[in-house]
Parts: sequence; structure tokens; C-alpha cells
Amino acid sequence: MSVVALEASSVRKVYTKNGQPLAILDVERFSVREGELITVIGPSGCGKSTFLHIIGGFIKSEGGGSIRVYGEEVSGPGPDRGMMFQEFALFPWRTVAGNVAWGLETQGVPRAQIDATVGKYLQMMNLSEFRNHYPAELSGGMKQRVALARVLAFDPKVLLMDEPFGSLDAQTRETMQEELIKLWERTRKTIVFVTHDIEEAVFLGDRVVVLTARPARIREEVRIDLPRPRDLSVKKSVQCLEYRNYIWDLIRSESQRANK
Repeated sequence: MSVVALEASSVRKVYTKNGQPLAILDVERFSVREGELITVIGPSGCGKSTFLHIIGGFIKSEGGGSIRVYGEEVSGPGPDRGMMFQEFALFPWRTVAGNVAWGLETQGVPRAQIDATVGKYLQMMNLSEFRNHYPAELSGGMKQRVALARVLAFDPKVLLMDEPFGSLDAQTRETMQEELIKLWERTRKTIVFVTHDIEEAVFLGDRVVVLTARPARIREEVRIDLPRPRDLSVKKSVQCLEYRNYIWDLIRSESQRANK
């Protein structure tokens, strides 16, 4: 039996708008097995990012909800969960190598170990020749590869990705999707990937978790039975299109319900 790497239960969030409570999130149960790549999608503004940020420990759940990583309850950010945000969030005054090393330096890791780890992940992300460049000298796709290398360098148990490719042009986005697939196939890192792009969700995921309109609940979990290893040619398949259309119908019905 596979090990449960991440489990969220009774996760709820309510904000106040114009003095009135506004329910954003109401997820009763969500779990990810070790080594799974799960994508999360739903109508615009439904609370996808809020859910991921609660899992990451950056936002508190309301009223007793719990997040567990390998059975251990967590109450805030920690090195067991690596978070990639929508923005690149690189330090402009640090080189590529310096950005990747930052998290290890803050943890007091010995210099020799930092250098070896940075070298490993720069090579893995095809960034070795750019180690002494600064973020301003990099393309958007390269910046995201640096951000991903920085997260991977401290070896989190679970990788949380909040629409990390959303700001990239279409060609670069597809390249990054394919690189993420290759990286996952090498490392089998447990990944939860939030996206608003249905095709991306299908291409990447073992399962696509479809959320309802606000307050976000799990509408359906769609298992993606596409062959692995995957490359971009999978997107041209009839089966991929059928998954895309099915999930689009789910999201459209939720959007229509929310607008009534």
C-alpha cells in the first residue's frame, strides 16, 4: 500500500467583505500519495491558491482544520514543504548560484555541502553555465528554473506549486511543463500543482482535483490514464482532448452556478 505523503482535513477559510463573512474554502478531505503529481483546478477566484497557501502554512485554516505531512501535523511553513509562487521571487542582487544557495545558507548548512548541492541542481536544471549570472540577465523560463532549483535544493518532502508557469509565454510554458515532467520522473517528488489551465492540468497530473465555485469544495477527482513517460505529443491525443473537455464541462457548470 502506498504511503500518504500529504493529508488535509476540514480545511476552511472565511474572509470579511463589506462587513459580511465570505466563505472562500471548505475542503473536507484531500490526500496525496508519496510520489504523486496532483494538479488542482477550478473556476477563477474559487480559492485554489488559498488552499495551497494553507497547505504551505502561510495562511491559517479556520476552526480546527489540519494539515499532515507523513502523519505529522504542521502549523506553519517548514522545510518539509517547498513552495513555488506565481512570481519568480529571486533576489536581484544574488547570482543564480547565490539564489539557489540561499535556503541552505539560512539553515546553516556547511559550505562544502552547499556548493555540492547547488552544483547538482544547477546541472539538473541546465543552468550550470549561468551560475554567475544575475536574474536581470535571464529569460522568464530561466528565472523559473532557478526558482525551482532553489526549492529543490533543500529537498522538501512535498513540492507545492502555485501557477508557476502562468506568466510565461505559450512556448516557454510548454517547455517548462515538459521539463517539470522530466524532473518528476527522475526524482519522484510528491507535487501539488495549482493551475488555471485545463490542458496543463491534464498533461501534468496523475489526478486532476476539480474544485467547485466559492466556497471551494472538491467537485471531482479525475484520474488521468495517459501513458508515462509523457512528452508534448500526448497533448495531441484524442484521450487528452476527452479529458480536457470533460474537466472543462465541470468547471463551466460551476462557473454558471456561481453566476446565477
